[in-house]
Amino acid sequence: MADAIVSVVLERIAALVEEKIREEVNLVRGVKTEILKLSVDLSTVRNVLEDAEKKGCTDKLVKGWLTRLENTTYEMDDVLEEWNHSIRTFQIEQSSSDHDVVPPNKCTVRFCIPHSRLCFKKVSARREIALKIKQVKQGLDQILAEKDRFGFAIAASQPSDRESWRGQTTSFIDLEEVYGRKLEREALVRKLVGEGGGSEEGIRVVSIVGVGGLGKTTLAQLAYNDSRVMNFFQLRIWISVSDPFDEVEIAKRIVEKAGGRLPNTMDLDGLLQRLEESISGKKFILVMDDVWTEDDTKWKPLKNALESGGTGSKVLVTTRNERVAKMMMGEFIKNDWMIHRLGVLNDEDCWSLFRRIALRGKNKDECEEFENTGKEIANKCKGLPLAIKTLASALRFKNTLEEWERVLGSEIWKLEEVEDDVFRHLFLSYNELSPTLKRCFSYCAVFPKDTRIDVEKIIERWMAMGYLGSNADGDDEDWKVRGRGYFDNLAARSLFQDFRKDGDKEINSFMVHDIVHDFAQFLRKDVGSIRTMKTTCGTCNSLLLSKVEKYRSCLFDGKEVVEPHVCDSQTRVRLLGLRNCRLNDIPKEIEKLIHLRWLDLGYNLFFSDDFKSIGKLYNLQFLSVDQCVLRGISSEIGNLSELIHLDLSSNDILRELPESLCNLSKLERLNVNECRELCGLPQGIHRLKKLKHLCNEGTHSLQRYPQGIAELTSLVTLNKVLPCDGNKVGWLKNFNRLSGKVKLLINISSGCCDSVDDAREAELGKKVHIQDLTINFYGEKVEDSSSSSVWSEVLDALHPHPNLQQLTIGFYYGSRLPGWIVSPLNQLTSIVLFYCERLPSLPPLGKLPLLETLSIQNLCELEHVGREFLGIATATTTTSSCSSSCWSSSVVGTNIIDGGFPKLKKLSFSMCTKWNKWEDIGAEEDEEEYSIMRCLTHRLIIMPCLTELEIRSCDGLTELPQRLLRKVSWSLEKLNISGSTQLKQFYADGDGRKFISRHMNPRLRFAY
Repeated sequence: MADAIVSVVLERIAALVEEKIREEVNLVRGVKTEILKLSVDLSTVRNVLEDAEKKGCTDKLVKGWLTRLENTTYEMDDVLEEWNHSIRTFQIEQSSSDHDVVPPNKCTVRFCIPHSRLCFKKVSARREIALKIKQVKQGLDQILAEKDRFGFAIAASQPSDRESWRGQTTSFIDLEEVYGRKLEREALVRKLVGEGGGSEEGIRVVSIVGVGGLGKTTLAQLAYNDSRVMNFFQLRIWISVSDPFDEVEIAKRIVEKAGGRLPNTMDLDGLLQRLEESISGKKFILVMDDVWTEDDTKWKPLKNALESGGTGSKVLVTTRNERVAKMMMGEFIKNDWMIHRLGVLNDEDCWSLFRRIALRGKNKDECEEFENTGKEIANKCKGLPLAIKTLASALRFKNTLEEWERVLGSEIWKLEEVEDDVFRHLFLSYNELSPTLKRCFSYCAVFPKDTRIDVEKIIERWMAMGYLGSNADGDDEDWKVRGRGYFDNLAARSLFQDFRKDGDKEINSFMVHDIVHDFAQFLRKDVGSIRTMKTTCGTCNSLLLSKVEKYRSCLFDGKEVVEPHVCDSQTRVRLLGLRNCRLNDIPKEIEKLIHLRWLDLGYNLFFSDDFKSIGKLYNLQFLSVDQCVLRGISSEIGNLSELIHLDLSSNDILRELPESLCNLSKLERLNVNECRELCGLPQGIHRLKKLKHLCNEGTHSLQRYPQGIAELTSLVTLNKVLPCDGNKVGWLKNFNRLSGKVKLLINISSGCCDSVDDAREAELGKKVHIQDLTINFYGEKVEDSSSSSVWSEVLDALHPHPNLQQLTIGFYYGSRLPGWIVSPLNQLTSIVLFYCERLPSLPPLGKLPLLETLSIQNLCELEHVGREFLGIATATTTTSSCSSSCWSSSVVGTNIIDGGFPKLKKLSFSMCTKWNKWEDIGAEEDEEEYSIMRCLTHRLIIMPCLTELEIRSCDGLTELPQRLLRKVSWSLEKLNISGSTQLKQFYADGDGRKFISRHMNPRLRFAY
């Protein structure tokens, strides 16, 4: 870890020397030479740290030297941060005290006498900081002087962090493939369901016991998802326990996952009663993963409540400690066969797992070249799957045999004093990381075990800790992109697991394996220990102080903090979390935390809008005061010159933002989502030149934008588009970086034709990154056709780029939809039409090749849905080919069917009160004929993927198209005709009931 903080300090020195000293800010006289010499010394020592950290694994003297170097370098980082902070403070005070302005072209003679108090403060601060720098530098000089006696080797040059994350493949390992556990799975499943598994009285506990990293959780998952287990048990529940054993939280999660109702108060007795009710008589399997406690008094109340389950119920426990397993078995302790002692993988399975990961993407010759060395490395992993996976993932990025042989000969294999055998292998993966990646990884230990970590949030914290550098002017690289690259790199090395994705998009959250978490904590074990002993506070908890020193973070989230206390040892903190801590005011003592860069005060009830204490945190980059019932924001917010993110969301009664907010020249994200009473944005918003994200969903009182917003052409996020300077949407012309979700509010006045030109001016077709577009109209309702044509022309002009995936059109009074909406080039997957009250018919939406969801709501004039709605076009081809996918086949003489909603999964109509006819397909189109070769000659495939059809509150419709229903009969899983009176009479009570039972899928869920 020493190389990580040394790199940070070198970056800070470079920034200070280049930006501050170059600008002749002589705050610390006489120290410039020492700072420059320090930079040279640290650069020299960084070149030997790779070898030093390897030797430190086995040599206690070297390890002690590294710890002292790391701790002292942290102290230098603090002092340099104070220097930087003082410079900013004096610049602000000077600018505020200089009120005299000399008019241009007027010669004046003035005697410049600086403000005496300001001058005195400068001299005092200069001396204090100079003294601190010299003191810390003396300590570092002593440590650096010792390095030569260890004979460290100088490391070869390595690519920079930015190069490393750009150049490496970041595809993720397929965690579903498991090697060598077939016999164990069979044995475990037999214990759960076989040999009289359903006849014994009382609950039985089955345990998987083994060392960390052996695959206990993986084996439990294999059994839990085995079809025999799924069919045997009526209820399956998975709980991650870890340490400490919180019986209240465990009971709560069991009730929730069993579908039970939680009590009003979360006491153990009430929860256990609900637990009994939730599982009563049901045969269940409860997996309790990673149990550590040996205290049977914590387990017995839960076990007694679980006895209410059905006969044959089981509890499956994973633990590293066999005493835990025996304690949980209770009176069945003699039944030793219920303990499954998991062994290591054999050599063959080790090599298979290792080869799949490490040699992925290599050709046959390369695999043969690496095989012998690879087998030796795999054997050194001693059959531990986690060790194999992490080490193989690291070797996947090494392309020469020499690099593999260096790993095989590493001194880390000789490591003896480790807390877990798998740490040896994790060290090898860890040592391949750049300094930036090392500190990004080890910081993850700040979270408790079994925490699901949000990727965006951890990237923000890395940035606040200084791990991602800064965005200098002219730098096209975004810190979020760098952070995502670092995360992908660590994930690709199997240091993270249990990923969740946002649909088919990027990973949005992950977890850290317990062993990997232990290892990350191990890496920071000695960080700050010397300073913690020096600065012990009688009031503060020692564990809290330790966390501040190790991670520069102090997180109280969800814990009541009556009177926040800040002692000298806490002033080094960079991240402070006071979310949901039942605070009534912003703590005044926060102003002492001059190094703070990330502050979360969200979900507290503040009676005061005073930001004076926060306004003194000149280093702050991230501030969250969401859901705090703020009535206003005081002007001190404008002092936060380094602020990047400001979250004010869900402050329902916040009405305005101060003009001083526009002083935040580095602000990139302003979140005012769900600020329902917010009436306007500051007039000087054009000064926020770096603003990229203006999140403003749910701002119902916000009706117009200030004129200057049209200058913020770097905006990527703008959820709601409002009129600006007389333009409705035309001011969007140059906003071609907009992405994600955008909502347009279009006001069309009667007879106003300039709306069409304004819509064209927006040039939506050039905004290739918008994925979700909502177009809502408002204005005078039209009665004549000429006024209606204006609405239609406006919508024609709002032609988006074909990349658009989701489209919503609402409150539209045109009589037709535009032609662009049915273009087969569109990538649309979802369309919602609501309150389009003058539409008499629907266009051929079936032409859209990727459409999955279609919702039609409140089309008051819709009477007839014709066959054209299906978008069917038939053409004859002479191409000879046959595909197993019937709707994409083409053979000689085949009629190719284009359209018919090939990907549609859900079709919904609601509140179309005049709709009385849905035209069926013809009898000739319902025929299916096959040639001798059983290839398609003429087949009409319509909605082959449809699983859900809703016709709700459409009282005029008497019958559904029966031939069309037969076409979708085997894919359709849900049919809902609730509120449609005549359909209910026909299909629930009349002749249509026979049609449903005869022709539809027997698994169909029919709701009426």
